[in-house]
Amino acid sequence: MSGSRITFLEGQADQGAALARIADRVRTQLASPELAGLRAAERPLFTGIGASYAALAVPVQQLREAGIVTQRVLSSEIETGTAGFDTDCLIAVSQGGRSSETIAAFECAAPGITKTALLNVVPSPLGDLADLTVDLGNEPDSYASTIGYTGTIVALDLIAGAVAGRDGDPWGEIAEQTTVVHSQATAIVAGLRERGARCIASDGVAAGASRASAEEGALLLREVVRMTAAHSATRNYLHGEMESAGNTLHLVYGDGREIELARSLAGAGHLTLLMTTAEVEPADSLSVVRLPEVADAVRVVLETVVLQELVAQLSAERDVPIESFVFANDDTKQGGLDMSDFEVAAFTQA
Repeated sequence: MSGSRITFLEGQADQGAALARIADRVRTQLASPELAGLRAAERPLFTGIGASYAALAVPVQQLREAGIVTQRVLSSEIETGTAGFDTDCLIAVSQGGRSSETIAAFECAAPGITKTALLNVVPSPLGDLADLTVDLGNEPDSYASTIGYTGTIVALDLIAGAVAGRDGDPWGEIAEQTTVVHSQATAIVAGLRERGARCIASDGVAAGASRASAEEGALLLREVVRMTAAHSATRNYLHGEMESAGNTLHLVYGDGREIELARSLAGAGHLTLLMTTAEVEPADSLSVVRLPEVADAVRVVLETVVLQELVAQLSAERDVPIESFVFANDDTKQGGLDMSDFEVAAFTQA
């Protein structure tokens, strides 16, 4: 079963209200007696594939800061079992619940591990295998995910908060924050879109929870804009990876070493977009989106809002129809391809 499909641009427009709905829904679920086993997890192991794996950088960072042993692993690395991982709760993320690798991970999980599925679409094959489920409420989503991805970030933050015993959450103003940042991003991206569309590749660089944004940004640029893109942790990027800069678009996220990195790249003439809460003046080759001071998970959502606008404008500038995917792999989803996804993509091209 697939969720309702909307276009990428519709997902952008509806995102703020949808995230507020998702936060309300997930809060209610996590407070229920049925999810007591999830709240009691001591050594959660997170798994997913693609964008879902990228999102997992957020709860892993949060829980480690709270002193809870955790990590994320690609579903394909545990599709033959969880041996070698010390965990009492396997939390698998798949928006549609049909990712074949994630389903295999659940099927081969060691006995005694609580299997928790975070989904958008219910019912689903992954949900059928789960001991516990958290869902976003069958929110309509685009094929190159908008609401589904950012909604997953919201839910993962709330799950991490529940496991860590956090009081309250940071999502009360997400609809308004999303609107403000999207408006700012629209204007700033418009100023770099022509040059950005001529770039041959892109690097995303971040630390901490914002690594989710660097990873998701690289994926979106590849699947929407068809631009070769990579991602890196900030400190690792400084150890040689940045030397290949040349006719490249650099997306830098952060308030620390990232600021000087962005200035260095732009100073050498490389197109750079910095997303930061710090007061940084734009310059030649350096565009800056100033983000509000918010919790890390909210920041990741707002960074993703900027990314979505970036890929939408670059796609238009390069005359690449959004979601006109080239490769249709029929072994990544249980049950094969859902051709209705491609009908929406065809409509977007019209």
